[in-house]
Amino acid sequence: MSYSEALVERVRSHLHHHDSYQEKKMFGGLAIMLNGNMCCGVVGEELMARVGPERYEACLKVPYVRQMDFTGKPLRGMVYIAAAGVDSEKQLAAWVELSETFALSLDPK
Repeated sequence: MSYSEALVERVRSHLHHHDSYQEKKMFGGLAIMLNGNMCCGVVGEELMARVGPERYEACLKVPYVRQMDFTGKPLRGMVYIAAAGVDSEKQLAAWVELSETFALSLDPK
């Protein structure tokens, strides 16, 4: 599966300053890693966000958000956000910051 290079560039602009920033092809798209932990990524035209189990249910109530079910069953703590949900820089920044905060709360790998 391909992924939106334009969306990847927008995500990079928010996270590239981290010394531990890495990109890995995963889930049919591109995942952004911080300290060895997945933070967020892009699959097709959608943002993939690792929001954590505590914020998962609340995030699913936000427009344009759906559960990440890459394996056929939901991956609790991870969501997809449709392109319309990250159309503005303010929307994208909020999701990236939420993912960044969760990823950095984990022990480095």
